[in-house]
Amino acid sequence: MLSVCLATYNGEDFVVRQLESVLKQLNDSDQVVVVDDCSKDQTVSLIKETFGGRVEVFVNASNSGPVKSFEKAISLAKGDIVFLCDQDDIWEDEKVERVLDAFQNQEADLVIHDAYVVDGNLQTIHSSWNQYNNNQVNQGIMGNIMKNAFTGAMMAFRKELVPLFLPLPGTIEMHDQWIAIAAMLNKKKIVTIQEPLMKYVRHGGNVTGMKKRSLFEQIEGRLGTVTAILRYRK
Repeated sequence: MLSVCLATYNGEDFVVRQLESVLKQLNDSDQVVVVDDCSKDQTVSLIKETFGGRVEVFVNASNSGPVKSFEKAISLAKGDIVFLCDQDDIWEDEKVERVLDAFQNQEADLVIHDAYVVDGNLQTIHSSWNQYNNNQVNQGIMGNIMKNAFTGAMMAFRKELVPLFLPLPGTIEMHDQWIAIAAMLNKKKIVTIQEPLMKYVRHGGNVTGMKKRSLFEQIEGRLGTVTAILRYRK
């Protein structure tokens, strides 16, 4: 059984398209969990009207941000393999198959893959997100503190990893960075698929991955991550 965890916020323009690209790759027994962060548009009603009970929808009591929303979604996941998913993107048809192959044949604990970078009209900006964003996924813990190279929308992991990173520390910057660091701290096997397995849509209104931070915010964020590592006990 697989679980796909999706956090939504004002995603009515994209979320149905994304969920369609996901569901056609899943079996009926697989789980899709959506945690909505108090959207002000029709995101929740659209999902329910389009997919009915096939997609489990939970709405936060108050706006909590993407980290807490993903934490809740992951805590509700029942599958042996958990995929993280953003509301804006489009999965390539072979994504699930290729990721599962890495788990099965390379004995991976966590899998990360590349993606096409596209604009809001799905025109290609770059053929590789990792190159476009200068991601160095083999840079180790210290390198990942300095610059997170793990994008949650391109990540999947075994359910056995979940107790190693949940609950998410309050001082971390993003859930995907912390999941990767927790895997490294526990010497879990991380496999990188160089192939782009989704369209990573950068339309200017994305909830994650767009905002440029000040130097102070960058330093503060890194110190928060270091604090979480120093406090880490599993």
